[in-house]
This record gives sequence, structure tokens and C-alpha cells, in this order.
Amino acid sequence: MAAKKAEQTLVDQWRDILALHARTQCELDRALHRHGLCASDFEVLDVLADVRRATGGDCSYRVQEISERVHLSQSALSRLIARLEKDGLVERGMCSEDRRGVRVVLTPKGRTLHGEVLPVQRAVLTKMLDAD
Repeated sequence: MAAKKAEQTLVDQWRDILALHARTQCELDRALHRHGLCASDFEVLDVLADVRRATGGDCSYRVQEISERVHLSQSALSRLIARLEKDGLVERGMCSEDRRGVRVVLTPKGRTLHGEVLPVQRAVLTKMLDAD
């Protein structure tokens, strides 16, 4: 009986995590939509901005590296990056260390938009995830 109760507690915790994720994702999409972005768009911009902040330059990530950080499939990420590129927010280029690879970098327009919406995204995260 105790094992069944522990198992149900585990399942309930998992479902609570999923529900919190879904609510937060919806709130992010709603807030970012006013700026022409969805939560996944912002995550890609934020990952690219993180690498730039960490290195102090216009560094880029390989698509595969972005995929590992934003938890999207390769194909979904490729479509998202194509859309961001069409909007002038990122640029794609060949990977110098592996000709089959593609690197992605923020454009000046992408950096500006990221800077404008960063406080919006962080405010939503604070609102949704602050346990106080």
C-alpha cells in the first residue's frame, strides 16, 4: 500500500510540473506575442545572446547546440531559425570546423529585440515560478 501511495505521489508531482510548464508557456506566448515572438523564438534569441554575453563577442552556436538547449527537434528548430532569419533577427552560416554544420548568430536587430523583450520574459518567469 505504501508503495502505491509513493507511486501516486510521484505521478502527481510529475503532472504538477507539466501543468506549471503549460501555464508558463501559455503566459510567455501571450506576453511575447505583442513583440512578434513566441516563447520558442525568444528561447533561441536568449541562447544566442547568452553565448555573446559569455564571450563578449558575436559568437554563434551550431544548430545542434541550440537544439540541445531549447529542447526542440532538429526539424522544428530549423523551421524556427528560418523564420527568425526571414525576420532579420538571426543569420545562418557555414560552420568552419565542419562543412556540414550550420552556425547561427544574432543580428543587430535580433540583439535589440532580445534586449527589449528580456524584461518581459523575466517578469513572466518571476510571476509564474516564484515560490514565495
